[in-house]
Amino acid sequence: MDAPPRSNGPPLSASLEREEPPSRGDPLAGLLEGPRARGAFMIRACFDPPWAVRVEDQAPLTVMLMVRGDAWVVPDAGERVRLRAGDLAIARGPDPYTCADDPGTAPQALILPGAECRYPDGTSLRGSMDLGVRTWGDRLDGSAVLLIGTYLWQGEISGRLLDALPPLLSLPTDVWRCPLTPLLMEEIVRDEPGQEVVLDRLLDLLVIAALRAWFSRPEAEAPAWYRALADPVVGRVLRLVQNDPAHPWTVASLAAKAGVSRAALARRFTDLVGEPPMSYLTGWRLALAADRLRDSDDTLEAIARQVGYGSAFALSNAFKRVYGVSPQEHRMREAQSVGVVGPQES
Repeated sequence: MDAPPRSNGPPLSASLEREEPPSRGDPLAGLLEGPRARGAFMIRACFDPPWAVRVEDQAPLTVMLMVRGDAWVVPDAGERVRLRAGDLAIARGPDPYTCADDPGTAPQALILPGAECRYPDGTSLRGSMDLGVRTWGDRLDGSAVLLIGTYLWQGEISGRLLDALPPLLSLPTDVWRCPLTPLLMEEIVRDEPGQEVVLDRLLDLLVIAALRAWFSRPEAEAPAWYRALADPVVGRVLRLVQNDPAHPWTVASLAAKAGVSRAALARRFTDLVGEPPMSYLTGWRLALAADRLRDSDDTLEAIARQVGYGSAFALSNAFKRVYGVSPQEHRMREAQSVGVVGPQES
């Protein structure tokens, strides 16, 4: 098959290839480097009104691309979002939400963890809504068509990325048009060898492109550290820390690089980022360690050196204090998540 089309913006390939590190000085590249779908749940949903699906799958991230018609995404808490043809929404788990033709429509189906599908009373759908390969709903030419991609497991998405996102965001067509829609419509219904891998990579590309566009919007609810990058002092310190986490940074050395006193840096950094410099550094190092435990076979000693800890013992203690499990337990859990189960109705 032909390669996915490229946009006219900055290349996305660096975000999809593990061999290439994120660009130095580009924290957004580092943030978006994370998505790695592995057997993601992807489906084309076709409905006629009235329709509503309650989603309680606890998945870390779900993308909804409206191809035809319109729909509402209604979270249990927060503002609901209306989608029209071409619009895209991203829901960050594990909080539940409802997708429907109208906010008042009662759910007719329930999506549970592992992509298990049931009626609201708990009985199995038993394939009653299957319409073909990765196609589900009322009828193929339904008035509403959505493409849905779900990362089923926490380890597929960087914790740093999830922490940077609101529970529900949307990109209407007046601010971003998805260049991948025709390719996704074609590929999602194919049943060929290797198709799962093709769809995984297309989902990664869709998420990266959409989030890059979302982060560029002035009204985006970007994390405090991302907004602080615009500050001449704090932004410089953030880039130093993000580009070289292995360096033995201190408040004094960071302040010297930024050209301010230690007290001034500590006060300004805390005001803009929401935590002191060394607290942020610790969180950044441990988040990187968590990602590398998932994405590489490096030893704990090697990872410790890469993220600025003097020994595996020091990293293990800090990691368990923050994450509640040892690095080895974290790696084992992430490895077990590779065995993804597909959608089930029985």
